[in-house]
Amino acid sequence: MLLAAGRGERMRPLTDTCPKPLLPVHGKPLLQWHLEALLRGGFHRVVLNTAWLGPKIEQHFGSIFPVQPLSDKHKQLLNTEQLQIRYSHEGRDFGAALETAGGICRALPLLCPASGSVCDDVFWVLAGDVFAPDFAFTQAALEHFAASGKLAHVWLVPNPEHNPRGDFALEAESGLALNLPADDPRPRFTYSTIGLYRRALFEPPWCAIAPGNPYGERAALAPLLRAAMDQGQVTAELYCAAWTDVGTPERLAQLNRTH
Repeated sequence: MLLAAGRGERMRPLTDTCPKPLLPVHGKPLLQWHLEALLRGGFHRVVLNTAWLGPKIEQHFGSIFPVQPLSDKHKQLLNTEQLQIRYSHEGRDFGAALETAGGICRALPLLCPASGSVCDDVFWVLAGDVFAPDFAFTQAALEHFAASGKLAHVWLVPNPEHNPRGDFALEAESGLALNLPADDPRPRFTYSTIGLYRRALFEPPWCAIAPGNPYGERAALAPLLRAAMDQGQVTAELYCAAWTDVGTPERLAQLNRTH
């Protein structure tokens, strides 16, 4: 699931007329970098949630990516045929974005339409406004997570300037992500907004939102993650390659100048 419903307030005025996932990074829309990376990993289905200027996102990407049949050269590059895109229209259905957990709950029927193998109830979640051009979405990572029985596996990054305190700690021996109290001196890292999740995290007893979120309840993901961490149900690893939270016009400009 690609999270693409936000208003992008900090990116104004750029996002007054262009949804943040379509802002150009090195000649192509920011969201396209994720789609290409998922294709390289052999993934064939994506769910996009939309709200602010959502029709522009659907108009740009459509239901198949890439729209044109791939040449032999691109098939080798992307390691697959094409990718099917489905949309969860939060703006159309409820007038605004449902936040992260609310949006994921709304999209669950699209993400996990049937339960067959253990992998049918696990999925990637990533924010459409981060730039991580070298991140590898692999089948091996998904299968390893599915077999672990955990509720989530998240990738952490060294703290950027705009988040010096970080979000979560990482216990090296166990690989568990830790939700530390404020006075705990152990180092924290920043959540990259890339993770693998199990459907069960968005169902009781962890989440009280009705299946499919029919009433459009808004809910953040962080409280669910922290509660699961407190029960030892979240693992993590540190990712130290290029990563940018494209959260302001200044960061976008810097990214286009330097990468």
